[in-house]
Amino acid sequence: MKRRYIEIMDTTLRDGEQTSGVSFSASEKLALAQSLLTEVKVDRVEVASARVSAGELEAVQQITRWAEGAGYLQKIEVLTFVDGQASIDWVLASGARVMNLLTKGSVNHLTYQLKKTPEEHFADIEELLTRAQQHDLQANIYLEDWSNGMHNSPDYVYQFLDFLSTQPIRRILLPDTLGVLTPADTYQFVSAIVSRYPNLHFDFHAHNDYDLSIANVMEAIRAGAHGLHLTVNGLGERAGNAPMASAIAVLRDFMPDVRTGVVEKSLYQVSKLVETFSGLRIPDNKPVVGDNVFTQTAGIHADGDKKNNLYFNTLLPERFGRKRSYALGKTSGKANIENNLRELGIQLPESDLKKVTQRVIELGDLKEMVTREDLPYIISDVLNTNTLVSRVEVLNYVLTHSKDLKPSATLRVRIDDEQFEENAQGDGQYDAFMNALKKIYGKKKMTLPTLTDYAVRIPTGGHTDALCETIITWKHQNNEFKTRGLDSDQAVSAIKATQKMLNTLE
Repeated sequence: MKRRYIEIMDTTLRDGEQTSGVSFSASEKLALAQSLLTEVKVDRVEVASARVSAGELEAVQQITRWAEGAGYLQKIEVLTFVDGQASIDWVLASGARVMNLLTKGSVNHLTYQLKKTPEEHFADIEELLTRAQQHDLQANIYLEDWSNGMHNSPDYVYQFLDFLSTQPIRRILLPDTLGVLTPADTYQFVSAIVSRYPNLHFDFHAHNDYDLSIANVMEAIRAGAHGLHLTVNGLGERAGNAPMASAIAVLRDFMPDVRTGVVEKSLYQVSKLVETFSGLRIPDNKPVVGDNVFTQTAGIHADGDKKNNLYFNTLLPERFGRKRSYALGKTSGKANIENNLRELGIQLPESDLKKVTQRVIELGDLKEMVTREDLPYIISDVLNTNTLVSRVEVLNYVLTHSKDLKPSATLRVRIDDEQFEENAQGDGQYDAFMNALKKIYGKKKMTLPTLTDYAVRIPTGGHTDALCETIITWKHQNNEFKTRGLDSDQAVSAIKATQKMLNTLE
């Protein structure tokens, strides 16, 4: 079966830049245009609006200089306006050769914004297209507010399309400018237009105000649209545009009669690039490109993946240059932990695996997620702890730290069957803790080892909620030994390391 080719036009650099707070620099626009055309391999990129600023002109000039040398100049498009010669002069100065002319696709916009009749508007467009031809510029036509035009003034839309069918244009661009279409509307409107004008090329441009952009994309293609306008990460005004990664995945998996030239494996890379340049973080649960969308958290799911991939679907992470991961937390089971240990090249006996699993569950109650990088620390902590007989236990403690007051600690400790309580001050919270502990051991006529080194580390890439490992070196009767403590709180990890020291002495 011959599959119908769908053109993909990316408008991240134009419509996506209308996202509140987003403004790409000239160098960022160039980098993104290069990535979209050479790595993602979209068919076209809309890079700017004409006449916006001197900086915008410089950005387009950089892009067109590169594109001309690389053979991509005809894929660079600029939004222009029905303004006589002004937009044309701007496009010529920018070095671009393709203009996307913004016109009025509804009677409301025509009447209240332009205050013109259809005939006057069409005459202005015809004059501008003639000028564009004289400068050898290619033109596509946006019908702004087209979706409302089809709802409220379809006769005008068809009158307009009849006129455009006589003009020297390449494509007609149908935007759901205010994001008001339902999937049923989209199919009805696009199919009616495509069947009436079989020789014209129509692009569909979805907005996501009702979270229907991908559903509308599917229906537009099913109705016969020839191209789509998408943005990376769904950037765009208000609720944004149809997100590229989701749209490409949907076309491939649910519409086998169509194809695109987009390279799926490059979608995640360009998504992270746009995240960095825009300053807008990708939601963790955003389909295809979110951090958590290929992460299994529940232990039963990880177990099912081991047993004939029971929890896989066709949306495999490898398609997008990503890997499946297994989150570690209070819902983890042994299968989750085994999968992560395998990635680290670690195998544990069943008995040790159970101990590590239990510790991960306990830590999951204290912090949102335990990472794979935490596992070696947890293994060391659990397996070393289980070799000790717990004769000494720090039962309770209160640590205080206040501005201009010395830190203090109050603690209760069990030594065999006796309990002791003391408080003390110190130069820091841990120093205060040790001073209180020395008072307790003084009652027992016992001295504590000398602390000779104190080191704290977190796993590579850890954040403020990362597990913290405290490694303390002690000297006792000319012998040195180390103890480790692990917790999401640095002070607590030091106390745990100290408790291990106390039991080592005992």
